[in-house]
Amino acid sequence: MKVVAIVVICLVLVVAGIYAVKVNNKASDEETYLRIHIRANSNDAVDQSVKYKVKESIVEFMTPALEGVKSKAEAMEILQINTVAMKRVADDTLAQNGYNYTSRVSLRKEEFPARTYGDLTLDSGIYDALIIELGSGLGDNWWCVVFPPLCFVGENKDNVEYKSFFAEMYHKITHR
Repeated sequence: MKVVAIVVICLVLVVAGIYAVKVNNKASDEETYLRIHIRANSNDAVDQSVKYKVKESIVEFMTPALEGVKSKAEAMEILQINTVAMKRVADDTLAQNGYNYTSRVSLRKEEFPARTYGDLTLDSGIYDALIIELGSGLGDNWWCVVFPPLCFVGENKDNVEYKSFFAEMYHKITHR
């Protein structure tokens, strides 16, 4: 009977924890995460292909500048300082691949639908984001997270430690 009571209490705590995280998560996601979207000119295969080439060039260019960033504000400042340079990188990549359109690069707040990146799901909402539009910018986009760093990580990417509140709680309960 004591085991059943403990299990019921744990379930109630887990449900309450999930509810509390869900209620508070949206605002904290919007305040915590800095997103990046690179929007292709169109959904034609050639425009989608060059979008990934631009993505590779931007990530390669910005990774050293963003390495070691400790806050979203610091990441935003670095991106703002490099807006013109990122436009040049994107435009050079487009030109080198034979495209006659250019890019627009801006750092702004924008509304996004819910998105999942690996194990991370960001709720829909208004986020700060680096937006790179190629040509018309009407095609599908590539997206990631600039801060905390998921896409712009250098040699220290293996040092990232992932934690789960629920896994830690389960471990504590089952290993006592």
